[in-house]
Amino acid sequence: MASSSAAATGPSEEFRYPGNRLGLPEDGAGSVATWGRRLLALLIDWLIAGLIASVVMGRPMWAGGSDFGVMHSALFAVTTGILTGLAGGSIGHRICDLRVLPVRDGKTFTAPPGLLAGLLRALLVSLLIPAVIFDRDRRGLHDLAARTIVVRR
Repeated sequence: MASSSAAATGPSEEFRYPGNRLGLPEDGAGSVATWGRRLLALLIDWLIAGLIASVVMGRPMWAGGSDFGVMHSALFAVTTGILTGLAGGSIGHRICDLRVLPVRDGKTFTAPPGLLAGLLRALLVSLLIPAVIFDRDRRGLHDLAARTIVVRR
């Protein structure tokens, strides 16, 4: 059993809540997005990409097929990547009142993250595994690689 001479005083100043280290507020606009909102935004974007793929392929989403799956995945990555990079969020992010911000040198900025960051982030989200491994600030490996964070609008 380890002991310390310092009294237990609660969370360190370094980590009091997600986003604290990046200078983000604890609640409200600009705070780190919750998992529920992020998941809903992802599902909305996936559904929209599926609907577009249905129109392009000329068959319904539930008909499936490997060629449909490739088209669906490609459309998801391209549409979310371009919208996130250039507009700061995909359609799902907008509907769920979320925004993707760039993080540089431990500080967040209000400009969109840029096309390369948006496409890298979307590609890694498509792979799924990077999105489910995350840090204390709720930044998945895809956010860390693209140097972004998802916040409430």
